[in-house]
Amino acid sequence: MVVTEVGATLRSYTVAGEAVVDGFSEGDLCTDGRGQVLAPWPNRLGEGRYRFGDRQGRAAWDEPSRRNAIHGLVRWLPWELRSHAQNTLTMGCTLEPQPGYPWRVSLEVEYHLGRNGLSVRATAHNLDDAAAPFGIGFHPYLTVGTDSVDEARLRVVAGWYLKGDERGLPVGQETVAGSEVDFRVARPVGPTRVDTAFAQLARDEAGIARVELRHPEIERGVEIWMDRSFAYVMAYTGDTVTSPERRRRALALEPMTCPPDALRSGTDLITLDPGATWTGTWGIHPTVPGTSL
Repeated sequence: MVVTEVGATLRSYTVAGEAVVDGFSEGDLCTDGRGQVLAPWPNRLGEGRYRFGDRQGRAAWDEPSRRNAIHGLVRWLPWELRSHAQNTLTMGCTLEPQPGYPWRVSLEVEYHLGRNGLSVRATAHNLDDAAAPFGIGFHPYLTVGTDSVDEARLRVVAGWYLKGDERGLPVGQETVAGSEVDFRVARPVGPTRVDTAFAQLARDEAGIARVELRHPEIERGVEIWMDRSFAYVMAYTGDTVTSPERRRRALALEPMTCPPDALRSGTDLITLDPGATWTGTWGIHPTVPGTSL
């Protein structure tokens, strides 16, 4: 596993020499959000404009063709190493008040490798004197060794999904049952173009939701799991990633605390009171032949 100081980004993760995430090489620019931390909002923010309390946010459009700000403000910031042990490291950064987010919030992300794979614990602490709106997500591209995601089998047990407009902003919710993104029973992704936020996720008694991607022929797979802090998962088949040769090569599965455009809609937005701390946990559990994971 490699985590970069820029953005606390998960650059690579391999098990027994097999890639679990489709990352990027040392010295390369991270493209298409690969492994990045998405805060203080995940996904798209229409017009980059919102108001919370008596403060207004005005974020730059980094998706100008759609008039959106996307994936927050910390993915290109320098993060510092807060702690490091044999199988655990913690990265941190302080998001200072700025036009796009006029609050002061401290962030930490802990990456821990254990017998069940990788677990990631995110913490946000409000250092401001006013309540702050907050959301976070993560953007790993997962692979199970197939040439494309078309062959891989996907399982997402969800009740509904968000329907998006031409700008990728939610305009309503639809039931998953019977839709083209109905993956409640594992099936090949096939030619389906997926850029979809799922919600009402099925959870076990501990409150954990799981999304699975499997190889169609061998016992190789990967599972994203999320605690109740992450109410949404975005699935993206990579149809429009920067490099044509990488399109549909891996599937982005993105745990998110809130839906796209939450700073404007307020939907499932976290409110951090002054001095308050929020924590959420998710992880990646790979299955690779010949290993005990």
